[in-house]
Amino acid sequence: MQKAVEQCVEVLRKGGIILYPTDTVWGIGCDATNEEAVAKVYALKRSEEKRSMLCLMRDADMVVRYVNKAPGIAFEVMELSDKPLTAILPGAVGVAQNLVPDEGTLGVRIPQHDFCQALLRKFGKPIVSTSANISGEPTAKRLKDVTEEILSGVDYVVHPRFEGKPTLKPSSIIAFGEGNEVEIIRS
Repeated sequence: MQKAVEQCVEVLRKGGIILYPTDTVWGIGCDATNEEAVAKVYALKRSEEKRSMLCLMRDADMVVRYVNKAPGIAFEVMELSDKPLTAILPGAVGVAQNLVPDEGTLGVRIPQHDFCQALLRKFGKPIVSTSANISGEPTAKRLKDVTEEILSGVDYVVHPRFEGKPTLKPSSIIAFGEGNEVEIIRS
Protein backbone atom coordinates (compact mmCIF):
# COMPACT_ATOMS: atom_id res chain seq x y z
CA MET A 1 0.00 0.00 0.00
CA GLN A 2 2.87 2.36 0.82
CA LYS A 3 4.00 2.61 -2.82
CA ALA A 4 0.48 3.45 -4.04
CA VAL A 5 0.11 6.08 -1.30
CA GLU A 6 3.46 7.65 -2.25
CA GLN A 7 2.48 7.73 -5.94
CA CYS A 8 -0.83 9.41 -5.06
CA VAL A 9 0.91 12.00 -2.89
CA GLU A 10 3.35 12.81 -5.70
CA VAL A 11 0.45 13.36 -8.12
CA LEU A 12 -1.51 15.44 -5.59
CA ARG A 13 1.49 17.67 -4.82
CA LYS A 14 1.89 18.39 -8.55
CA GLY A 15 -1.76 19.48 -8.83
CA GLY A 16 -2.90 16.23 -10.44
CA ILE A 17 -6.05 14.17 -10.08
CA ILE A 18 -6.32 10.66 -8.65
CA LEU A 19 -8.99 7.98 -8.94
CA TYR A 20 -9.18 6.10 -5.68
CA PRO A 21 -11.32 3.83 -3.49
CA THR A 22 -13.03 5.29 -0.44
CA ASP A 23 -15.23 3.94 2.33
CA THR A 24 -18.28 4.53 0.11
CA VAL A 25 -17.71 4.49 -3.66
CA TRP A 26 -14.80 5.21 -6.03
CA GLY A 27 -13.78 8.83 -5.93
CA ILE A 28 -11.99 11.45 -7.95
CA GLY A 29 -9.60 13.41 -5.78
CA CYS A 30 -7.14 16.25 -5.72
CA ASP A 31 -5.43 18.59 -3.26
CA ALA A 32 -8.34 20.46 -1.66
CA THR A 33 -6.12 23.53 -1.18
CA ASN A 34 -5.20 23.81 -4.89
CA GLU A 35 -7.74 25.88 -6.85
CA GLU A 36 -6.40 24.79 -10.26
CA ALA A 37 -6.61 21.10 -9.31
CA VAL A 38 -10.18 21.58 -8.07
CA ALA A 39 -11.07 23.29 -11.36
CA LYS A 40 -9.67 20.26 -13.25
CA VAL A 41 -12.00 17.97 -11.28
CA TYR A 42 -15.04 20.13 -12.08
CA ALA A 43 -14.02 20.06 -15.77
CA LEU A 44 -13.53 16.27 -15.77
CA LYS A 45 -16.95 15.72 -14.21
CA ARG A 46 -18.46 18.27 -16.63
CA SER A 47 -19.84 19.98 -13.58
CA GLU A 48 -20.50 23.64 -13.19
CA GLU A 49 -18.78 25.01 -10.14
CA LYS A 50 -21.66 24.05 -7.91
CA ARG A 51 -19.23 23.72 -5.05
CA SER A 52 -20.76 20.46 -3.96
CA MET A 53 -17.58 18.43 -3.60
CA LEU A 54 -16.52 17.26 -0.17
CA CYS A 55 -13.13 16.84 1.45
CA LEU A 56 -11.78 13.78 3.17
CA MET A 57 -9.93 14.62 6.35
CA ARG A 58 -7.82 12.40 8.57
CA ASP A 59 -9.39 13.28 11.92
CA ALA A 60 -11.14 15.99 13.96
CA ASP A 61 -7.83 17.84 14.42
CA MET A 62 -7.54 18.24 10.65
CA VAL A 63 -11.19 19.32 10.40
CA VAL A 64 -10.70 22.20 12.86
CA ARG A 65 -7.73 23.46 10.82
CA TYR A 66 -9.97 23.90 7.77
CA VAL A 67 -13.35 24.70 9.35
CA ASN A 68 -13.38 27.34 12.07
CA LYS A 69 -17.07 27.63 13.03
CA ALA A 70 -18.15 23.99 13.38
CA PRO A 71 -20.38 23.39 16.41
CA GLY A 72 -19.30 20.71 18.88
CA ILE A 73 -22.43 18.66 18.14
CA ALA A 74 -21.08 18.02 14.62
CA PHE A 75 -18.02 16.25 15.98
CA GLU A 76 -20.14 14.18 18.37
CA VAL A 77 -22.46 13.08 15.54
CA MET A 78 -19.52 12.24 13.25
CA GLU A 79 -17.87 10.19 15.98
CA LEU A 80 -21.05 8.29 16.83
CA SER A 81 -22.10 7.59 13.24
CA ASP A 82 -21.95 3.90 12.36
CA LYS A 83 -21.87 4.58 8.61
CA PRO A 84 -20.01 7.07 6.40
CA LEU A 85 -21.21 10.59 7.14
CA THR A 86 -20.47 13.83 5.34
CA ALA A 87 -20.90 16.86 7.59
CA ILE A 88 -21.57 20.24 5.99
CA LEU A 89 -19.84 22.64 8.36
CA PRO A 90 -19.71 26.45 8.54
CA GLY A 91 -16.53 28.49 8.44
CA ALA A 92 -14.41 26.96 5.67
CA VAL A 93 -10.82 28.28 5.72
CA GLY A 94 -7.59 27.35 3.98
CA VAL A 95 -9.12 25.33 1.13
CA ALA A 96 -9.48 26.28 -2.53
CA GLN A 97 -12.07 29.05 -2.88
CA ASN A 98 -13.83 27.18 -5.70
CA LEU A 99 -14.74 24.46 -3.18
CA VAL A 100 -16.54 26.90 -0.89
CA PRO A 101 -20.12 27.99 -1.67
CA ASP A 102 -21.33 31.52 -0.94
CA GLU A 103 -22.52 30.50 2.54
CA GLY A 104 -18.93 29.58 3.48
CA THR A 105 -19.52 25.92 4.31
CA LEU A 106 -17.42 22.85 3.59
CA GLY A 107 -18.48 19.21 3.32
CA VAL A 108 -16.09 16.97 5.27
CA ARG A 109 -15.86 13.26 5.94
CA ILE A 110 -13.43 11.33 8.13
CA PRO A 111 -13.18 7.99 6.33
CA GLN A 112 -12.86 4.70 8.16
CA HIS A 113 -10.85 3.23 5.32
CA ASP A 114 -7.26 2.01 5.50
CA PHE A 115 -6.10 3.37 2.14
CA CYS A 116 -7.73 6.77 2.62
CA GLN A 117 -6.33 7.11 6.13
CA ALA A 118 -2.81 6.19 4.95
CA LEU A 119 -3.10 8.70 2.11
CA LEU A 120 -4.36 11.48 4.37
CA ARG A 121 -1.57 10.82 6.90
CA LYS A 122 1.12 10.98 4.23
CA PHE A 123 -0.34 13.96 2.31
CA GLY A 124 -1.14 15.98 5.42
CA LYS A 125 -3.90 18.07 3.80
CA PRO A 126 -7.56 17.50 2.91
CA ILE A 127 -8.29 15.63 -0.30
CA VAL A 128 -11.26 16.34 -2.52
CA SER A 129 -13.60 13.40 -2.81
CA THR A 130 -16.33 13.36 -5.42
CA SER A 131 -17.95 10.39 -7.08
CA ALA A 132 -16.06 9.01 -10.08
CA ASN A 133 -18.65 9.82 -12.73
CA ILE A 134 -19.73 12.57 -15.09
CA SER A 135 -22.25 14.79 -13.30
CA GLY A 136 -25.74 13.37 -13.63
CA GLU A 137 -24.58 9.88 -14.61
CA PRO A 138 -24.70 6.81 -12.32
CA THR A 139 -22.22 6.66 -9.46
CA ALA A 140 -19.27 4.29 -10.02
CA LYS A 141 -19.44 1.86 -7.11
CA ARG A 142 -16.45 -0.23 -8.23
CA LEU A 143 -13.49 0.50 -10.50
CA LYS A 144 -15.08 -1.58 -13.29
CA ASP A 145 -18.01 0.88 -13.27
CA VAL A 146 -15.81 3.92 -14.01
CA THR A 147 -16.16 5.20 -17.58
CA GLU A 148 -13.24 5.49 -19.98
CA GLU A 149 -13.68 9.27 -20.02
CA ILE A 150 -13.01 9.46 -16.29
CA LEU A 151 -10.21 6.85 -16.38
CA SER A 152 -8.36 8.72 -19.11
CA GLY A 153 -8.93 12.08 -17.42
CA VAL A 154 -7.07 11.32 -14.19
CA ASP A 155 -3.33 11.23 -13.59
CA TYR A 156 -3.22 8.12 -11.40
CA VAL A 157 -5.56 5.18 -10.75
CA VAL A 158 -5.20 3.32 -7.46
CA HIS A 159 -5.19 -0.47 -7.74
CA PRO A 160 -8.56 -1.97 -6.77
CA ARG A 161 -6.89 -4.33 -4.28
CA PHE A 162 -6.94 -1.37 -1.85
CA GLU A 163 -10.73 -1.10 -2.08
CA GLY A 164 -11.40 -2.70 1.30
CA LYS A 165 -15.07 -3.12 2.14
CA PRO A 166 -16.85 0.00 0.85
CA THR A 167 -20.55 0.59 1.47
CA LEU A 168 -21.09 0.95 -2.33
CA LYS A 169 -23.43 3.87 -1.75
CA PRO A 170 -22.93 7.59 -1.13
CA SER A 171 -22.51 8.82 2.43
CA SER A 172 -25.25 10.30 4.56
CA ILE A 173 -25.14 14.11 4.61
CA ILE A 174 -26.00 16.32 7.57
CA ALA A 175 -25.62 20.10 7.59
CA PHE A 176 -24.71 21.78 10.88
CA GLY A 177 -25.20 25.48 11.61
CA GLU A 178 -23.15 27.69 13.90
CA GLY A 179 -26.06 27.79 16.36
CA ASN A 180 -26.30 23.97 16.56
CA GLU A 181 -28.96 23.78 13.82
CA VAL A 182 -29.03 20.34 12.20
CA GLU A 183 -30.51 19.44 8.81
CA ILE A 184 -30.45 15.93 7.36
CA ILE A 185 -29.82 16.30 3.63
CA ARG A 186 -29.36 12.62 2.72
CA SER A 187 -29.84 9.74 5.13
